[in-house]
Amino acid sequence: MFNNSSSSSTPSSSSSSEAGDVKSALFSPGEPLRQPRTSPPMSDGGAESRSPIPSGHSSSSAADALVRNSKLSAAAPEFVPGNYASFQEDVYSDGSEDYYPETSLADFVQDFVSHLNSSPGSFESEIDYITDMLNSLVTTEDILQELVELIYVQSTSIPNFAYTGARLCNHLSLHIRLSPASGNFRQLLLKRCQTEYEQREHSVRGDPETQKRFHYYVLFLGELYLNLEIKSRKETPGRANVLLGALKELLNTLFSHPEDPNLMCAVKLLKLSGSILDDTWKEKGQSDMDEIIKKIEDILLDAKCSRDVRQMLLKLVELRSSNWGRVHTASVSSDATPDNDPNYFMNEPTFYTADGTPFTAADPEYSDKYQEILDREDYFPDAYEENGNDS
Repeated sequence: MFNNSSSSSTPSSSSSSEAGDVKSALFSPGEPLRQPRTSPPMSDGGAESRSPIPSGHSSSSAADALVRNSKLSAAAPEFVPGNYASFQEDVYSDGSEDYYPETSLADFVQDFVSHLNSSPGSFESEIDYITDMLNSLVTTEDILQELVELIYVQSTSIPNFAYTGARLCNHLSLHIRLSPASGNFRQLLLKRCQTEYEQREHSVRGDPETQKRFHYYVLFLGELYLNLEIKSRKETPGRANVLLGALKELLNTLFSHPEDPNLMCAVKLLKLSGSILDDTWKEKGQSDMDEIIKKIEDILLDAKCSRDVRQMLLKLVELRSSNWGRVHTASVSSDATPDNDPNYFMNEPTFYTADGTPFTAADPEYSDKYQEILDREDYFPDAYEENGNDS
């Protein structure tokens, strides 16, 4: 069974042939194996027993066979899974090729009010576009009523928007085209203000949030009186007289409940519109402003308001005594002196010290501070000459 040592060290040719046949039977199958693309080059011994196939020819043949045997079609419908639910935003078509998401009136009002509140200087450049959009949206009486309510709520709830809101209401009252039997924009707006006006006694005694909304309403009504133009047969548009009487009653309501928030609201309203109210009442021969000032003086004597509010009321009385701060040019300017003209220093220029403190000729230390500015000009003459302030 086993070979001896001499025969194993020197194998004969017959035994080598037999071993080759066995090796060929084990590693040489009927069809040659395809060499992996990433495998290293084969050894010389195996190269003879394998016939390599060019990779390009093989890939091309396989692709052609796949195309011939495929049952797929380029014209087949799109595959959609059974549980897939598609979502599509509501859109409307205006007959053109483009589609836009539908805009609601409330969203549009909210957007442009927010824009005008943050950029009030853009009012003039944006108001025509806003008006055109509103005219396209306001097509029925109900939508017009909704528009009035939306703008009223925004104007009486956003701090510092009363002035811009009043300007907006004035422009829309003149340019909203729809005018149903129930009233145009201005008439519906005044009706909405009337509804709130009738609740004044309840609102002025309400909780802090109710009082806050009422105070916003009062200030908005003051701005509306100053800005709302009422067309008449005269060439010059006038103000709404119905608001004049309402403002007087609102002031009486506020002073009848002399709490600090109510008094502060009344002071703000009078600083805003006091000069116009005073002039209008005087033209009508009425002394309504004198009655209001008398109420303020009584409050200063009896009411237990805070020190800050008391100072505000005192300043308001002084403001009215100086004709609401309005400056009148003296008939003979050479005769005007600080003693006989209370507005002597009103038109003087304002200067600033080195630390930015403003002062005028009415300042007791005017001479010293003005000399300091002159000294600075001497130290830095070039800087002042470059700005066109040659000495």
